[in-house]
Amino acid sequence: MDSLHHYLVVHPTVANFEWKQGHIWGASTQFLTLTIFCYLTLTYLLSHSQIPTLYPLLLRPISAAHNLLLLLLSLAMVVGCSLSAASQTPDTRWMFCFPPDTPPSGPTFFWAYVFYLSKIVEFIDTFLIILSGSIKRLSFLHVYHHTVVLIMCYIWLHTSQSLMPVALVTNASVHVLMYAYYLSCTLGWRPRWKRVVTDVQIVQFMFSFAVSGLMLYYHFSGIGCSGIWGWCFNAVFNASLLGLFLDFHFRNYARRKKEEKTKGS
Repeated sequence: MDSLHHYLVVHPTVANFEWKQGHIWGASTQFLTLTIFCYLTLTYLLSHSQIPTLYPLLLRPISAAHNLLLLLLSLAMVVGCSLSAASQTPDTRWMFCFPPDTPPSGPTFFWAYVFYLSKIVEFIDTFLIILSGSIKRLSFLHVYHHTVVLIMCYIWLHTSQSLMPVALVTNASVHVLMYAYYLSCTLGWRPRWKRVVTDVQIVQFMFSFAVSGLMLYYHFSGIGCSGIWGWCFNAVFNASLLGLFLDFHFRNYARRKKEEKTKGS
């Protein structure tokens, strides 16, 4: 635990982190805009061109390495942000409501920065789907989620958004489960808990709304919470994702169960 705390919390790179516009890699609206533009352009061009699919023997180890990297990175973010928030928190209220004008610095914001960069790494998910020839898996939900979540993470840092530690830990925890599933499938074992991944993602969004109620109480009953307009963007985004995931859940599980029941009768 001492070693974890040292490398994930008090190491100078982590403890002395500071988000400065234009001073660190990725901390500019130009970078954000160009990254999203390149992602969407490449996704459109590759998905609408006759590119050859990768040979499975080559695609499988690449996918396995990618999924393992994001699994371990997500786990590191869960542990790192949890320990950092616990060490940086002056009281429990801080976990849900940063005081106004909180600077985006210190170990908790370091992990928010890592989380932001990890969302760029996750773009590889899309290109692996295209290279596998499984274009049907490239849904609107997939591309929309990957695009807007990067904007959301940028706003977290730019506005020192309250609830960021809670949102980061819950989302990264879900990704540990999700990439564990993807890694298992890549290695040839398809677990039976695919539906659990979708269910947990839906629960995550519902939990975020419940915690937001506590943050809003602190905001309107006290001196306010940092990054409230950033939270508004986050709330709208989460509501849209909840609707899309519920639709995905219905189409892939509820309807299938109904069809199986009809066939059985």
